[in-house]
Amino acid sequence: MIEDRRIELQPGLVFDVSVAGAADSPLVLLLHGFAVSRHLYDAQLPALAAAGLLAVAPNQRGYSPGARPDPAHFANYDIELLISDAMALATAMGHGDRRFHLVGHDWGGSLAWDIASRFPERLASLTMLSRPHPAAFAKALLEDPEQPERSKHHKAFQDPGAAETLLANDAAWIRVRHAANGVPPSATARHLTVLGSPPAMEAALAWYRARGKVYRQIGPVRVPTLFIWGDADDTVGRMAAEGTAEFVAAPYRFEVLRGGGHYAPDQMPDRVSALMIEHVTKHPA
Repeated sequence: MIEDRRIELQPGLVFDVSVAGAADSPLVLLLHGFAVSRHLYDAQLPALAAAGLLAVAPNQRGYSPGARPDPAHFANYDIELLISDAMALATAMGHGDRRFHLVGHDWGGSLAWDIASRFPERLASLTMLSRPHPAAFAKALLEDPEQPERSKHHKAFQDPGAAETLLANDAAWIRVRHAANGVPPSATARHLTVLGSPPAMEAALAWYRARGKVYRQIGPVRVPTLFIWGDADDTVGRMAAEGTAEFVAAPYRFEVLRGGGHYAPDQMPDRVSALMIEHVTKHPA
């Protein structure tokens, strides 16, 4: 069973969080990406809890109404603050300086790569969904003629009118993209309860705007890593996905989901849950 909690990290930062599992079990922190929410992991949380883990999935900064500083000030969404939120949530769940398992999808994956690079001693394992290592992604942008086209939305999201465009016609852009990636309409509806308002969308886009056009680079990670990539992902091509292996200096598994899109936890929940559980139990905290 999933429990909804509101966790205050500091005044003005109250996060909506989904929790499943016993408080004294090993922690699995799951970070969502763009155009979805904590509900991306609605199937994985109870599965992880049943495997003896404490699974925690927050609506991240800007997605939680209680943790939504002014998105017009892009500095409020600097990646350093986003990383600090994630690490503070791990502490707030009672894990202090203990090691935990980290899962990241899309933008949440960008944070997770950075955390793994900087704090390897804090992580027992890393599970990546649809987000290649930043160095592999940068290489693909230069060498894969299809990758810039796959990533063109990054530039489009800098446009001041992007939120209005994405939410127009009952959020048609999101509904169409989700459907093309195999996301069930019921899952899209749950995500839109979080992301479907102008304030929430502006805050979500502030992640892109705070980053600007420069992608943050990190070195190889030294944490046991599982990378799950769907070969029908519309934003991440094969070169970037396969190239990630070069930048993991630890036990590494690359799992390709045939027909899988960008939102595999929603599209193939049972398969993703099984892969996660196998990985985290192989590398206990």
